[in-house]
Amino acid sequence: MRTRISLFAAALAATLAAAPAMAQDATAGATVFKTQCTICHSPVQGKNLVGPSLFGVVGRHSGTIENFHYSAANKNSGLTWDEATLDRYLTSPRDVVPGTLMTYVGLKDAQKRADLIAYLSTLK
Repeated sequence: MRTRISLFAAALAATLAAAPAMAQDATAGATVFKTQCTICHSPVQGKNLVGPSLFGVVGRHSGTIENFHYSAANKNSGLTWDEATLDRYLTSPRDVVPGTLMTYVGLKDAQKRADLIAYLSTLK
Protein backbone atom coordinates (compact mmCIF):
# COMPACT_ATOMS: atom_id res chain seq x y z
CA MET A 1 0.00 0.00 0.00
CA ARG A 2 2.79 2.38 0.91
CA THR A 3 4.46 1.79 -2.48
CA ARG A 4 1.22 2.66 -4.31
CA ILE A 5 0.87 5.91 -2.36
CA SER A 6 4.52 6.78 -3.07
CA LEU A 7 4.09 6.05 -6.76
CA PHE A 8 0.89 8.07 -6.89
CA ALA A 9 2.53 10.98 -5.07
CA ALA A 10 5.51 10.88 -7.42
CA ALA A 11 3.26 10.79 -10.49
CA LEU A 12 1.13 13.66 -9.16
CA ALA A 13 4.21 15.75 -8.39
CA ALA A 14 5.62 15.12 -11.87
CA THR A 15 2.31 16.10 -13.48
CA LEU A 16 2.04 19.30 -11.46
CA ALA A 17 5.64 20.23 -12.17
CA ALA A 18 5.13 19.74 -15.91
CA ALA A 19 1.89 21.75 -16.06
CA PRO A 20 2.27 25.42 -16.99
CA ALA A 21 1.39 27.88 -14.25
CA MET A 22 -0.94 29.74 -16.59
CA ALA A 23 -1.86 29.24 -20.22
CA GLN A 24 -0.58 32.06 -22.39
CA ASP A 25 -2.31 33.42 -25.48
CA ALA A 26 -0.11 35.62 -27.69
CA THR A 27 -3.13 36.70 -29.77
CA ALA A 28 -4.89 37.96 -26.65
CA GLY A 29 -1.58 39.52 -25.62
CA ALA A 30 -1.48 41.51 -28.88
CA THR A 31 -4.81 43.03 -27.89
CA VAL A 32 -3.46 43.87 -24.43
CA PHE A 33 -0.43 45.46 -26.08
CA LYS A 34 -2.64 47.59 -28.33
CA THR A 35 -4.80 48.79 -25.44
CA GLN A 36 -2.15 49.17 -22.75
CA CYS A 37 1.25 49.76 -24.38
CA THR A 38 1.05 51.39 -27.81
CA ILE A 39 0.56 54.87 -26.43
CA CYS A 40 4.26 54.78 -25.46
CA HIS A 41 5.85 51.71 -27.10
CA SER A 42 6.17 50.30 -30.60
CA PRO A 43 6.52 46.62 -31.51
CA VAL A 44 8.62 47.63 -34.54
CA GLN A 45 12.38 47.23 -34.41
CA GLY A 46 14.14 50.60 -34.15
CA LYS A 47 10.91 52.59 -33.74
CA ASN A 48 11.09 54.29 -30.37
CA LEU A 49 8.26 56.46 -29.11
CA VAL A 50 8.05 57.97 -25.63
CA GLY A 51 9.22 54.54 -24.50
CA PRO A 52 11.70 52.27 -26.26
CA SER A 53 10.68 49.79 -28.95
CA LEU A 54 9.66 46.50 -27.40
CA PHE A 55 10.83 44.50 -30.40
CA GLY A 56 13.17 41.85 -29.02
CA VAL A 57 12.54 42.90 -25.42
CA VAL A 58 12.38 39.34 -24.07
CA GLY A 59 15.96 38.42 -23.21
CA ARG A 60 17.28 41.97 -23.56
CA HIS A 61 19.12 43.80 -20.80
CA SER A 62 17.36 46.86 -19.42
CA GLY A 63 18.45 50.24 -20.73
CA THR A 64 20.42 49.02 -23.74
CA ILE A 65 18.72 50.37 -26.88
CA GLU A 66 21.13 52.79 -28.50
CA ASN A 67 20.01 56.41 -28.87
CA PHE A 68 17.15 56.05 -26.40
CA HIS A 69 17.15 58.21 -23.28
CA TYR A 70 16.60 55.86 -20.34
CA SER A 71 16.39 56.86 -16.70
CA ALA A 72 19.51 56.15 -14.68
CA ALA A 73 17.36 53.73 -12.67
CA ASN A 74 16.58 51.68 -15.76
CA LYS A 75 20.11 51.79 -17.14
CA ASN A 76 21.60 50.71 -13.83
CA SER A 77 18.95 48.17 -12.80
CA GLY A 78 20.95 45.19 -14.06
CA LEU A 79 17.72 43.52 -15.14
CA THR A 80 17.30 41.13 -18.02
CA TRP A 81 13.77 41.11 -19.36
CA ASP A 82 12.96 37.43 -18.99
CA GLU A 83 9.39 36.24 -18.41
CA ALA A 84 9.59 36.33 -14.60
CA THR A 85 11.14 39.80 -14.52
CA LEU A 86 8.63 41.14 -17.04
CA ASP A 87 5.81 39.70 -14.95
CA ARG A 88 7.03 41.47 -11.82
CA TYR A 89 7.75 44.72 -13.70
CA LEU A 90 4.43 44.80 -15.52
CA THR A 91 2.65 44.27 -12.21
CA SER A 92 4.27 47.35 -10.65
CA PRO A 93 7.06 49.06 -12.62
CA ARG A 94 8.01 51.53 -9.87
CA ASP A 95 8.37 48.78 -7.28
CA VAL A 96 10.75 46.79 -9.49
CA VAL A 97 12.73 49.79 -10.79
CA PRO A 98 12.41 52.66 -8.32
CA GLY A 99 13.12 55.88 -10.17
CA THR A 100 11.93 54.64 -13.57
CA LEU A 101 10.47 57.29 -15.85
CA MET A 102 7.71 54.87 -16.89
CA THR A 103 4.48 56.30 -15.51
CA TYR A 104 2.40 53.15 -16.09
CA VAL A 105 0.89 51.99 -12.79
CA GLY A 106 0.90 48.32 -13.71
CA LEU A 107 -1.25 45.54 -15.07
CA LYS A 108 -2.81 43.74 -12.12
CA ASP A 109 -4.58 40.99 -14.11
CA ALA A 110 -2.23 37.96 -14.09
CA GLN A 111 -3.80 36.39 -17.19
CA LYS A 112 -3.45 39.59 -19.21
CA ARG A 113 0.19 39.87 -18.09
CA ALA A 114 0.86 36.26 -19.13
CA ASP A 115 -0.78 36.89 -22.50
CA LEU A 116 1.13 40.14 -22.98
CA ILE A 117 4.44 38.45 -22.20
CA ALA A 118 3.56 35.67 -24.68
CA TYR A 119 2.98 38.35 -27.32
CA LEU A 120 6.21 40.18 -26.45
CA SER A 121 8.02 36.86 -26.88
CA THR A 122 6.90 36.78 -30.52
CA LEU A 123 8.55 40.12 -31.32
CA LYS A 124 11.81 38.83 -32.78
